[in-house]
Amino acid sequence: MARLVQGVTILEVKDIKRSEAFYRERLGFRPGLFFGEPPTFCIVSRDSVTLFLDLARTPRAAPINQYWAIYLYVDDVNAMAAELSARGVTIEREPEDQPYGCRDFDIRDPDGHVIGIGQNELSAEGKLTLPYA
Repeated sequence: MARLVQGVTILEVKDIKRSEAFYRERLGFRPGLFFGEPPTFCIVSRDSVTLFLDLARTPRAAPINQYWAIYLYVDDVNAMAAELSARGVTIEREPEDQPYGCRDFDIRDPDGHVIGIGQNELSAEGKLTLPYA
């Protein structure tokens, strides 16, 4: 049986260059790798997280997400909130303890995608949090 080896979140964006600049300048991701002329696709990454930014083919008023488009685990949620605030990112929901065992907060990217950022006992130790099995 074949194994799954990695998953990547793909976000639909309205402006590839604007979105890459947000993830690079505000969230500390490495410079993106662009594809197409003009660019219609970009890969950005920070630490062990990689995101694909894909130019929306159909204009939408808002992203089609239930709530979070992405949830990123960090080793120090308060330090990450302070870092992002210093970079000019608006914190939509301040860090708070949750009943599901995480302390987390929310931000929003230029396309309206809600990004949850949190820590739990494993991520605080620099360990992968999933899978639990």
